[in-house]
Amino acid sequence: MKARARLTVELDPRGRSVVRELTSASPLTLMPRRGAVRPAAGPTDRAVVHLVNSVTSPLGGDELDLRVRVGAGARLLLRGVAATLVLPGHRRGGSRSTVHVEVAEGGTLEYLPEHTVVTARAEHEAEFRAELAQDALVRCREVLVLGRSNERPGVLRTSTHVTRGEVPLVRQTLELGNSRLEASAGYLAGARVVATESVVWKNDPVAPTSGEWWSLTPLAAGGATATALASDAVTAQYRLTEALRTHPDGKELMEERW
Repeated sequence: MKARARLTVELDPRGRSVVRELTSASPLTLMPRRGAVRPAAGPTDRAVVHLVNSVTSPLGGDELDLRVRVGAGARLLLRGVAATLVLPGHRRGGSRSTVHVEVAEGGTLEYLPEHTVVTARAEHEAEFRAELAQDALVRCREVLVLGRSNERPGVLRTSTHVTRGEVPLVRQTLELGNSRLEASAGYLAGARVVATESVVWKNDPVAPTSGEWWSLTPLAAGGATATALASDAVTAQYRLTEALRTHPDGKELMEERW
């Protein structure tokens, strides 16, 4: 299965963030929330769109592509409503998903999908790529679960690329489910779930912080990355929240999350 979806959010004449373009193709189904939402942190409305997996996907051989554009000054919260289950297909070969976003001057994007479960024998490659204007804001979350209960995981390779202007901020690749890596003492420390969130917001942390199986690390060219490990997705997301609370904009980020 090959599917493409496209979403564009812009400011209207009254300063509201509105959906200007929305094209869905199953299983990439985009469901906009009626009316804009006014966050507690500021006066600007934001558009809220839910990303729904409308059929079982991705399966081996699937290719999914999502393109998102946030116009100048607009704000978008794009969030998932259920976990993604990565499954093997009937034929040999893996699946692939790409998310490519562009955020214009003064725009804000929060991309907060639910967790991804990599089942046995599945092979999946996922890419998130963001191109930001100089004063654009973005946060992107990724929660990866290695197999269902009492199941060995398949193979998953994810990559995150965030660029502001011509400057790369994030270049991160995770390869999970590889038996050669599992033999390393540094491989996830036995955890089943790894959660990360890249944050390019108004202020940057000046030094790294850490707690019980979580950390927040400032990036060399701006922004920060939060990481958490756990045995289950609920605990991993709780620890990720604890990491983000130590961010200089932590209070605002917690308000924005909901």
